[in-house]
Amino acid sequence: MPRYKLTIEYDGTPFCGWQVQAGQPTVQGVLAEAFARFCGEEVTVSGAGRTDAGVHATGQVAHVDLSRDWRPDQVRDAMTAQLRPHPVAVLAAERVAADFDARFSAVKRHYLYRLVNRRPDLALDRDRAWRVPKRLDAARMHEAAQRLLGRHDFSTFRAAECQAASPVKTLDRLDVARDGDAIRITTSARSFLHHQVRSIVGSLVRVGEGVWSPDDLEAALKAADRRRCGPMAPACGLYLVGVDYRPDEAPAPGG
Repeated sequence: MPRYKLTIEYDGTPFCGWQVQAGQPTVQGVLAEAFARFCGEEVTVSGAGRTDAGVHATGQVAHVDLSRDWRPDQVRDAMTAQLRPHPVAVLAAERVAADFDARFSAVKRHYLYRLVNRRPDLALDRDRAWRVPKRLDAARMHEAAQRLLGRHDFSTFRAAECQAASPVKTLDRLDVARDGDAIRITTSARSFLHHQVRSIVGSLVRVGEGVWSPDDLEAALKAADRRRCGPMAPACGLYLVGVDYRPDEAPAPGG
């Protein structure tokens, strides 16, 4: 069966996350329903990351197997029509080898967290960023963030229900940058623990408010104790912005 790699964008606000849940609206569910309308098949759309309720994506990657050999542009355009009115878009489709797996072939995932640091409420960015009214020291947050880089036991920043086999992860990037009222936190790793990014962001905000020092953040990490984590940041500011694959994960011939 031909396998297709999909690059997907979505507004996570109306969904109970990526993964199918009985009786609940999910991104994976509406994609499967759209494929059923397009080609009459029951398919499973397997994603690179199982984003939580309210989390957005500009570069989610998924794969799907179809019985017919459709042109990639036909798949993309048909899904554009069938996904309406849901806030989900297939940005690109390409044929890939049968052993490509959106989740297990991934070598790095990239997330963005958007903060708006101002007192007035959000109008255009409501449900798409976290408004923090108290002035944050973004430079201090960035300084503290560098303490988390590398391979560590991230139990402090791990959800209690996390199903990962180990709390040890390698964080490759964690940058904090301000542009006016906007603060962008960008992070990259091969994989993340459940709620790891949102837990880190909430703790970095404590540093930005002056409640914690960079040393306090490092001490929380080394404690490997969930009780030492700062308040978890809300889902609305988090975006899955990209997934990397090995160069040999090339499109299938004719894809």
